[in-house]
Amino acid sequence: GLCLKSGNAAILRGGSEAIHSNQAIAVCVHEGLKVAGLPETAVQVLETTDRAAVGELVTMREYVDVIVPRGGKGLIERLMNEARIPIIKHLHGVCHVYIDDKADLDKAIRIADNAKTQRYGTCNTMETLLVAEGIAGKVLPRLARIYLDKGVELRGDERARALVPEMLPATEEDWHAEYLAPILSVRIVQGLDQAIEHIATYGSQHTDA
Repeated sequence: GLCLKSGNAAILRGGSEAIHSNQAIAVCVHEGLKVAGLPETAVQVLETTDRAAVGELVTMREYVDVIVPRGGKGLIERLMNEARIPIIKHLHGVCHVYIDDKADLDKAIRIADNAKTQRYGTCNTMETLLVAEGIAGKVLPRLARIYLDKGVELRGDERARALVPEMLPATEEDWHAEYLAPILSVRIVQGLDQAIEHIATYGSQHTDA
């Protein structure tokens, strides 16, 4: 949508594991463009899965204005080194969920559960849970039971460990950690301002809730 609105074409290059799906989706997109009276070349899908094609594409300054890479750290670091074109990128995903003392606790528990346990190895997975002190006693034991039953290792500050004895002590390194694994650090904060301060200090400005 952004490409169309700005009068640009989108060049899509998927991984080898999805080449047939990508080609099928491209056919559908081209049909939609045709019906809409737009040029079918407004969306192009690279047919090759050869990694060398990416290396070539990211140096073609006369044709490509911006690169938006989606993938793991290896891909992002490679493009940072090889690209000769501006990149809109992410790299680290130290993501937080903060539960406020005015939150709908049932909803907050569902969100915090999903944010950690839906998938562990993605860049937008929650790595640190922050809980307002006013509701920590109500919400943390319930959430901890969900996490522990799913095999998530919990690492907390002293106040969190007082409520959930199964937690290991969190270190300064834990607040910086992108675990990409079933490990979660937990901190009890005074409220929204302290949560924002924590996120500003330790977060990667990727995905916070």
